[in-house]
Amino acid sequence: MKILGISAYYHDSAAALLDCGKIVAAAQEERFTRRRHDASFPMESIRYCLKEGRVKLAEVDYVVFYDKPLLKFERLLETYLSYAPKGFSSFVQAMPVWLKEKLFLKSILKKELLEVDESSRSTVPQLLFDEHHRSHAASAFYPSPFENAAVLCLDGVGEWATTSVWHGKGKELEPLWQIDFPHSLGLLYSAFTYFTGFKVNSGEYKLMGLAPYGEPKYVDAIFDNLIEMRDDGSYRLNMEYFAFATELRMTNDRFAGLFGGPPRKAESKITQREMDLAASVQKVLEEVVVKIARTVHKETGETNLCMAGGVALNCVANGVLSREGIFNHIWVQPAAGDAGGALGAAYSVWHEYCHQDREARDGDAMDGSFLGIHYTDQEIRKFLDDKKIPYTKVDEDELTRRVADLLVEEKVVGWFQGRMEFGPRALGGRSILGNPLSVRTQSVMNLKIKYRESFRPFAPSVKAECVSDWFEMNHDSPYMLFVAPIKEQHRLPVTDVQSSLFGIEKLNVPRSKIPAITHVDYSARVQTVSKQVNPRYWELLDAFEKRTDCPLLVNTSFNVRGEPIVCSPEDAYRCFMRTEMDNLVLGNFLLSKTDQPKTPHNDSWKDEFELD
Repeated sequence: MKILGISAYYHDSAAALLDCGKIVAAAQEERFTRRRHDASFPMESIRYCLKEGRVKLAEVDYVVFYDKPLLKFERLLETYLSYAPKGFSSFVQAMPVWLKEKLFLKSILKKELLEVDESSRSTVPQLLFDEHHRSHAASAFYPSPFENAAVLCLDGVGEWATTSVWHGKGKELEPLWQIDFPHSLGLLYSAFTYFTGFKVNSGEYKLMGLAPYGEPKYVDAIFDNLIEMRDDGSYRLNMEYFAFATELRMTNDRFAGLFGGPPRKAESKITQREMDLAASVQKVLEEVVVKIARTVHKETGETNLCMAGGVALNCVANGVLSREGIFNHIWVQPAAGDAGGALGAAYSVWHEYCHQDREARDGDAMDGSFLGIHYTDQEIRKFLDDKKIPYTKVDEDELTRRVADLLVEEKVVGWFQGRMEFGPRALGGRSILGNPLSVRTQSVMNLKIKYRESFRPFAPSVKAECVSDWFEMNHDSPYMLFVAPIKEQHRLPVTDVQSSLFGIEKLNVPRSKIPAITHVDYSARVQTVSKQVNPRYWELLDAFEKRTDCPLLVNTSFNVRGEPIVCSPEDAYRCFMRTEMDNLVLGNFLLSKTDQPKTPHNDSWKDEFELD
């Protein structure tokens, strides 16, 4: 039985294909269209999934959409009626889209599906709709390594739910309780994202990265004025400070008055206020998540926890939750946002609609999240030859040794291997790699490779068997979704003068033997690499360790600011040539920047991508 899951029309559209309960393929539309967070119908993602599964659309048994638009429309109407006449202007602006498109989504989806596969123009499989948070919960539980688990979903808002708790047992997923819109931990965090001048639904990770530069001096103000948290972790927002329910902005003048002035303008200078606000709301988020987790553990009695929803991508909060020891094991869906809803919806149909049992497995079912498109060496060679691009073909055994030598020399290397990752993190399939031992790496990669803000931290990839030697972490973190402190023995002493620095001034103080991946609070967002799941990337880490006694590399996504992660060899080469990367590895082909044809310096390409 073949089930196609789809998420679309809000942000991060995606498609996923299950065949008899096994994941065949999953991909986000942005990777194909080159539009960041593309919300359009995932035409190319569906075509890829069908091609990977060697199946025509007419041979698919069910197509399932990841939420229920009529319930969302109900929420829109009830919200307007609750606040009327306030919010009339935003209500009027929303109505044409709903009346023209979203209320008739079933017919629109059928029309779009007819365009997917020319051989299936007259046949559309049975179309089903799942609830948004059930899709999230299914994406968290069913591919997890656990037979039984508590499930926690946290995001901005689905149809109504913003926080939901579930109990997963075998093939069953039982809803326990939920918190509804407008009370939302995700929207609280997004309000601060907006107020500090970053883009909602894409800039939240910047807010998280900015937090260690500040002091959490506004925590009391947030708890006293913005959010009421009970002992069990349930909460309510004080809507007198927020505008998202009635206007096309997140916060209002009262919110600005509480924090000493208007929101920061995008791309303007980041001040100490923004850093302190980031630190404060991050602290609040962590406290609420931990309290909810304690309640969930008490109610379910489970020792395993699964998580999904956009808030579950907050790896700092995940790290805090892990170190609290409430659950023995925590598994976070690597595509925790709306893209993962496509996969969850497909799983929900397989296990709950079709009543199919789960199979016992060792580890999770995500295959390292390498579920996207891949290119053979023959396809890569054809691209290089057709474009007359200079390259060197390197034997597989020699490749990792050659690249390790380049990294020791502090070269920055684009690494394009195997299947593309599903989810927002580059995990060694579409990555830019650097030397973690170098004090230059962070600034060079931020400013000359990624063209992004200097404060943004980089993550380490580490051989899985070495993680506890370098970090305060005793579990795997294959999806880069947990932050952990650097071990004490690898830290460097900081002088009194250095300790007294504020804000971004802290950035240039080396804090460990691996300065390129050590954040100002001695933390790092860790990715563990297994030899079984990603053997070539593990071999590269091993080769680097043999030269340096350090089994880590800097790993950041293969893209520039505002661009989706690269998908094809052509995308990778274009990004390579537009940046100051030194080398590019495409499969077994090694390219050096010095060998490439000289092109006139032209930054106009940056206008292609809207800043995130």
